[in-house]
Amino acid sequence: MRIILYTGKGGVGKTTIAAATGIKLSELGYKTIVISLDVAHSLRDAFDNHEKLVHQEEKEKQIQINDNLWIQEINVQEAIAEYWNDVYNYIRSLLNRSGLDNLVAEEIAVFPGMEEICALLYINQYVREKSYDVIILDCAPTGESLRFVSIPTTLEWYMNHIFKLERNLAKVAGPVIEKVSSVPIPRDNYFQNIQDLFDKLEGIDGVLTDPKITTVRLVTNPEKIVIKETQRAFMYFCLYGLCIDAVIINRIFPDGVDAAYFKTWKQAQQHYIKEAMDYFSDVPIWKVGLFAEEIVGEAGLHRLAEALYAEIDPADQFSNERPYQFQKAADGYQLSMRLPFLSKEEIGLTKHGDELIITVGSFKRHVALPRTLANKKTTSAKLTGDQLVVKFEGEIKG
Repeated sequence: MRIILYTGKGGVGKTTIAAATGIKLSELGYKTIVISLDVAHSLRDAFDNHEKLVHQEEKEKQIQINDNLWIQEINVQEAIAEYWNDVYNYIRSLLNRSGLDNLVAEEIAVFPGMEEICALLYINQYVREKSYDVIILDCAPTGESLRFVSIPTTLEWYMNHIFKLERNLAKVAGPVIEKVSSVPIPRDNYFQNIQDLFDKLEGIDGVLTDPKITTVRLVTNPEKIVIKETQRAFMYFCLYGLCIDAVIINRIFPDGVDAAYFKTWKQAQQHYIKEAMDYFSDVPIWKVGLFAEEIVGEAGLHRLAEALYAEIDPADQFSNERPYQFQKAADGYQLSMRLPFLSKEEIGLTKHGDELIITVGSFKRHVALPRTLANKKTTSAKLTGDQLVVKFEGEIKG
């Protein structure tokens, strides 16, 4: 099975490219599903008024496009009812008690992260059931995509460090608190719902960080701001342990555009294409020209797929480099992590128990340490090129 994430800054064309990839894969015989993870879904729009989209009922989770291709736009309300109704009902009742109108409480109770967890639940279900040969993820803009890939480790940290304490506290102190407060205390079915969710997500972190299964493809445009965000995205996906196996530069002015009006634009594009080639030289870079018409509908997506992939099989892996790994060194052990486009001043490191906490800007990654290293001291950290190397030696005393 293959899972391929397409992401990038909003408006770069990632939905169209994800849809075109689905078309190409289906033509090659892969049973494929394209899943939209963006709250502002536009995946159906990419297929235009396809007759099968019109006639299939809205309630269907997966819409079949052809014999080998399905699409799915995550319906968060439907997914909540299926996966975590008890949690949602508790949050809604808490908001009701605060004086919010029922309708407002229902909307606010869908707090940030629910959509991403619902998507992960579907993905893990399809992986476990081997429902498809390839899962294409049409991700939200970069920031939300990073939240999506960070949720498994965040949830695991919560379950290991806080969940049991909260559950026991609610059992012991709940009846007392409810006698003196109007705030509802979560019942055990609330905590059981969270436990069930965690069980359904078990293994998804390993799936996402296994470069033999999951890779990220960054979609960008030849513009300064977009290229800079692509750099940051490249680094952050490495931080969270995902393998980037291609960068796609979309909407390049073709050679036939020679009007004086476009001269400066074309020069600027060529400058930023060269920059991108330098920045991302260790992964394949695919270039796609700007089409003369809007790419919508199955025929348009087919043309884009042929222009983008030509003789390439999109299901292939074009890089399988692990963003980080633990190694035995001569004088102990070390963690090597790929963190491109950073200086040492931008990286914060803290060791806490069996975790190494790496902070870059507002993003934080908890790296679980093997038992061998949990009781060892971090003796040095060095950034050489794009590789952060943290060394572990000796034993922690006390």
